[in-house]
Amino acid sequence: MKIKSLAAVATLAVLAAYAPLSFSAPAGGSDEKVEVIGTPAPDSKFTKVHDGMYSKEVIDLIGPPTDQKTFQTGKAFIPFHFGGDNYRTEFHYKGEGVLTFSGGGVGAEGSLKLIKVEVDPKETGYIRD
Repeated sequence: MKIKSLAAVATLAVLAAYAPLSFSAPAGGSDEKVEVIGTPAPDSKFTKVHDGMYSKEVIDLIGPPTDQKTFQTGKAFIPFHFGGDNYRTEFHYKGEGVLTFSGGGVGAEGSLKLIKVEVDPKETGYIRD
């Protein structure tokens, strides 16, 4: 019985060495700027979005996306990771482009922060994965 307990403790020690605790700020934090790819046209909905916005604010401001998708990031699989950016949600707007939001920190359920704007006037608005 003692050998199994010792083996369990040794295993945890090895895992702790390779997976240090992470309390990093989520992507799109207050000190990070939104990544912008392309330049929105002067009459584009994307000219209204800015750093520090959350998904609900964006929807209230420019309307709902044509389509959207959510996926996990690699951070979701890091043991003892309590920071954000565990998943991302993309809002696809037809004729405008894609807005990417980051979310998933401890106690941050539902708060999706804008981290990337991809301007693409040829965006179909529909996900074809």
